[in-house]
Amino acid sequence: MILENINSPQDLKNLSSEELKILSDEIRKRIIDVVSKNGGHLASNLGVVELTLAIHRVFHAPTDNIIWDVGHQSYTHKIITGRNATFDTLRKKDGISGFPKISESKFDAFNTGHSSTSISAAQGIQIARETFNLPGKTVAVIGDGALTGGMSFEALNYAGHKKNNLVVILNDNEMSISANVGAVAMYLHRLRLEPAFTTPKDYLAYVLKQIPGFGTRLYNILSRIEGSFKYLLTPGMLFEELGFKYFGPINGYDFDVLERALQRAKDRNGPVIVHVLTQKGKGYQPAECQSNKFHGVGPFEIDTGNVICSDDPNKKTFTAVFGDKICEMARENKNIVAITAAMEEGTGLTGFAKEFPNRFFDVGIAEQHAVTMAAGMAKAGLKPFVSIYSTFMQRAYDQVLHDVALMNLPVVFCLDRAGLVGEDGPTHHGVFDISIFRTIPGIEILAPGDESEFRDMLEYASKKSSPIIIRYPRGKVFEKITDQKDHLPLFEGKSEVLIDGKDVTVFALGNTLKNTFDAAKILSDEGISVKLINPRFVKPFDDSELKNAINHNMPVVTVEDNVLAGGFGSMVSEKIADLGSKVPICRIGIPDTFIEHASVKELHKLVGLDTNGIVSKIKLFLS
Repeated sequence: MILENINSPQDLKNLSSEELKILSDEIRKRIIDVVSKNGGHLASNLGVVELTLAIHRVFHAPTDNIIWDVGHQSYTHKIITGRNATFDTLRKKDGISGFPKISESKFDAFNTGHSSTSISAAQGIQIARETFNLPGKTVAVIGDGALTGGMSFEALNYAGHKKNNLVVILNDNEMSISANVGAVAMYLHRLRLEPAFTTPKDYLAYVLKQIPGFGTRLYNILSRIEGSFKYLLTPGMLFEELGFKYFGPINGYDFDVLERALQRAKDRNGPVIVHVLTQKGKGYQPAECQSNKFHGVGPFEIDTGNVICSDDPNKKTFTAVFGDKICEMARENKNIVAITAAMEEGTGLTGFAKEFPNRFFDVGIAEQHAVTMAAGMAKAGLKPFVSIYSTFMQRAYDQVLHDVALMNLPVVFCLDRAGLVGEDGPTHHGVFDISIFRTIPGIEILAPGDESEFRDMLEYASKKSSPIIIRYPRGKVFEKITDQKDHLPLFEGKSEVLIDGKDVTVFALGNTLKNTFDAAKILSDEGISVKLINPRFVKPFDDSELKNAINHNMPVVTVEDNVLAGGFGSMVSEKIADLGSKVPICRIGIPDTFIEHASVKELHKLVGLDTNGIVSKIKLFLS
């Protein structure tokens, strides 16, 4: 095997074209084997094997810095930069990350995980490199999906102005997670249909040299008047007008063409874009046919591509419940529209998009635009539901504050993947949303504990005339937290008592409710009587039970899957202080550190949000 002898990019330099093809096949097999066991981002990584090898053969990392936008396509990069031996630990606790990490390898030039950041980061690094007269170039590898993000165009605009030696490799596979949308996607699609010549002069030579007799002489004359033919002959005119030299589109699986284009980009001064055409899922038929399914996938059977489900397959997820309920509400309310940012399937909106195609809006990877567009819709009389992962909604804070809350517009934000999400790690944990958004006046924040409560909250939100955030976790939903009774009807800011007790009052928010309910039963068996409150609302907060605890001098515990800094527990502490009380309070949640990747179960145990951890922390507090 060739792969066994590849320990650094230097080992690639002397391989023949045939050896590179064999190595590409070996790397694909390695990626498929590991991801089939560990889960991960499969389709995007299978598509860029040859491109990654070509980049590392032409450029000299880490002297040349290579930055992978989003970073979910960096598995080949990890394998050939000394991490093949540990690749089996991918996304496992204490194993290697599924994304680039500067703490993991000197070959990882920048941490990534969110979209559209690579060109900005690469530009900053290159400016510093030129300031200190350091050798080498900076390379940003960005997908066509990430190019729909506004930040990437801000960076392209400034790079064209600054004229620093920046190489941008556009990995064009016509996909984000869902299919790409918008004018940029259509523009790139048209470029895909152009002949794969790397420069306008190549195209000019090809056309004119077909003319017998004087074609070559005519080419030599006209090629000197480059500006006159620019608009006619340059497929990448958009990038040329932004100040970049454009090479492409190029076949991402032809090593000779790839390396020739990359070498020309490396040798050229000023900003360059190399437009490379690839295919998501390349080399694995199930992923080629269903690239969205295999974008981020759990363990699966290699022979069939069928996902191995460890949970009860009949149990619904919060995402699926949202998808069902919004369709149900939309049938009754013609003003309901759904908006997402390149996450149609991930946010459960596939059914809505099929049933209500004229009321579904996928804006691409553009969360800021999604929020302000929703504000405009709400101002004009529609009822927008904006469904975005919690970690990605961080990118649109100002739009929520300035464009929605300030005008008190009735936009509903459904924050999927709130809390710890598991193997994707710190870039994807949705543990900051309460701290970020509870500072905004007039916005309600709700967190459901089970399916029936979630449905009630969505129904409640559909009837409100002010902005609302509903945060809910990834994974299976409990039908009910307790069999004893149904939830109380949902009224604004009203909590409910799940268990009555006299020794300690515990407020357990949303996804922490089930483990806390189980912990309360264990504590009861040990003689500690817990009064368990389901707050339901972070904001407005029902302080009646808190006042009751203060009046009876009962210690207070809060449990949340948000960071403790500025989170739900901080808010309860503020309320206690405002009430002039000194009742003791214990806050259980995510500590003031970035939580690494592992399974959700392992992470809950790590931070003390599992049942036994909650029991231990409450007992220690009371002692």
